[in-house]
Amino acid sequence: MKKIAAVLGLLVAAAAAVAVLQPSGAGAVDPPATTDSVTVSGQGVVLAVPDRAEISAGVETRAQTARAALQANATAMERVLQALRAGGGTDVTTQTVSLSTSFDNQGTPNGFVASNIASATVAFDKAGSLIDAAVAGGANTVYGPSPSRSDADTLYRQALAKAVADASQRAGVLAKAAGRELGRATAISESGDAPVPFAAKAAADASTPVESGPQETTASVSVTYELR
Repeated sequence: MKKIAAVLGLLVAAAAAVAVLQPSGAGAVDPPATTDSVTVSGQGVVLAVPDRAEISAGVETRAQTARAALQANATAMERVLQALRAGGGTDVTTQTVSLSTSFDNQGTPNGFVASNIASATVAFDKAGSLIDAAVAGGANTVYGPSPSRSDADTLYRQALAKAVADASQRAGVLAKAAGRELGRATAISESGDAPVPFAAKAAADASTPVESGPQETTASVSVTYELR
C-alpha cells in the first residue's frame, strides 16, 4: 500500500507540474506581439499674401508735473484715436499707458513723461494711409505694420495636410528601400510655426511705403507607421 500511495503521489505532482508549465484556456498568457515601425517627420508650407495689418500708434508727452503730463497726453491721444477710426482702423484698442520721471543728460530729474499707445487693424493695402492719418492726428510714436491673414486657421490646416502627405511619402521611400511595405499610421504629433514674410511687393496706393509680400505658413508633423 505504501508503494501504491507513493506512485499516486508522484503522478499527482507530475500532473501539477505539467499544468504549470503548459497553461491553457483563460489562464494562458500569450507573449506580446512585436511590430516593426518607422518614424518620420513631414513639413507643409502654404504661401499667401497678407490681407490685413495691425498698426500701433501713440503719443509721448512731457511736463513738469505728473498730472500735467497725463492731462496733456490724454488730450493728444484722444485726437490720435479719432484719427485711427476715421482712417479706417478697426478693433482700436489701448495697448499701454505709462508715466515715469524724465531725466536730463546729466541724470537729473527734470519732469515727467507720459505715454499712451493704441493699436488698430486695417486692410493691408491701407496700412500706409492709416499711419499717415495717425501721424496727422498727432501721433509721435508708430510701430508696425504687423501683417497677418484673416483666414490664418484655414491656411494652417492646409499646411498641416501637406505635412502629413509629406511624411507619408518619406516613410514610403524608407519602407521600399528596406524591402518592406508601409502599414497604417500608429502615432502622429504636430508642431506649427508663425507666418514668416517671404517676398515683398510695394503697395502702390500708400503714401507711406508699406510692402505686401507672401508669408509662409508652415506646419510640421512626426508620424509613426507600421512596417509589413
